[in-house]
Amino acid sequence: MKMVEEDVKSEIEIYEEPLHTRDTDKIVKDEIGRNENSMQTQDVDTNFGKEVADTMEFYHTKHQVRHIGDKLYQCNRSGKKSLISHLRPHTGDKPYQCSKCDICFTKKSNFISHQITHTGEKQYQCSQCDKAFAQRKTLKIHMKTHTGEKPYHCSQCAKAFSKKSILIEHIRTHTGEKPFQCIQCNKAFRLQNHLIRHQRTHTGEKPYQCSICDKAFTLKFNLITHQKTHSGEKPYKCSQCDKAFSINCNLKFHTRSHNRKFHTRSHKGEKPYQCHQCKKAFGEKRDLICHQRTHTGEKPYHCTKCVKTFTRKGILRKHLRTHTGEKPYQCNQCHKAFGEKYELICHQRTHTGEKPYQCSQCDKAFSHGCNLITHTRTHTGEKPYQCHQCNKAFTHKSNLKKHQRTHNRDKPQ
Repeated sequence: MKMVEEDVKSEIEIYEEPLHTRDTDKIVKDEIGRNENSMQTQDVDTNFGKEVADTMEFYHTKHQVRHIGDKLYQCNRSGKKSLISHLRPHTGDKPYQCSKCDICFTKKSNFISHQITHTGEKQYQCSQCDKAFAQRKTLKIHMKTHTGEKPYHCSQCAKAFSKKSILIEHIRTHTGEKPFQCIQCNKAFRLQNHLIRHQRTHTGEKPYQCSICDKAFTLKFNLITHQKTHSGEKPYKCSQCDKAFSINCNLKFHTRSHNRKFHTRSHKGEKPYQCHQCKKAFGEKRDLICHQRTHTGEKPYHCTKCVKTFTRKGILRKHLRTHTGEKPYQCNQCHKAFGEKYELICHQRTHTGEKPYQCSQCDKAFSHGCNLITHTRTHTGEKPYQCHQCNKAFTHKSNLKKHQRTHNRDKPQ
């Protein structure tokens, strides 16, 4: 009987799915059939009934394990108690392959869920709003946004979360754990998707491509934001004024202008964020962070087209246009295009005749702020551009350059 149980156990262990999803009766019948053939050959029939009864009792015991929660089979690598499907992350085995995109999966359930992404089918619809989902579990998670349910509580602070995975990620902010490490530069991250984003800085991969202008992006969010430049969509509207924005973070930044705490800083000149090295102060924390890079020399934003690096992401974005030749800001009156938004604003004043920069000492007004600064020097007598060879000074940088040619004998033909 011991040999029969061992044979049956070894047969059960090769099944990925739980026993109740398999044809249990067929397995039992096959076992009985093997015993019957053995009996006919060896002419042993006295203990057959007992062996069949013991085999049936073994299956009954196996079924009862599901009710008591006991887990008999333990992984010798991670200590997890599960079936053979758990071992696949260790072995790298992915037996379920999608026939449409060749992506492979370790679990059949994940494979089935993935196939729905090709069909676009979303059969689970929210009863409270118009949203629909491909998976029932995703709908259950979404419903918590309506009920406000947050069953997963952090043991170290008062925060609660609707998903267990978000709680696990949050706990790392307390522990400082960064389990996802880049194999190329050893930089570590709290979240796996942060590692994936980072790795694209090494590979140069840009998987998200615009269907209108073929521009590609490393992040899906950047693609969605970019597509709004084609549609002109500005879904984020300020509740206190008529302004609207294409990006939510720009709306949040704008909302501070209505907030008394932030708004009064612009009038009072309040700058609560001070650099501890040079004592320079700033009204916004993000400006202080960028400023501190001038001391550390840190330039975390790398150009993928050349070797240049930058302290700010916005400066990198502007620089990339020198490679692509992109000019996304177009005048709606003459269709002239510009690489920078401020250039478009200045250009539009040639159509409107607007001159917002007025001299405080005379009646002259200017469309550009730099022109006002240059004009003011005619009143103050300031000449900031000085020749290092003869100490002669000038109000305009262009005049200094002309003067320097007289020293270098570099006169234009």
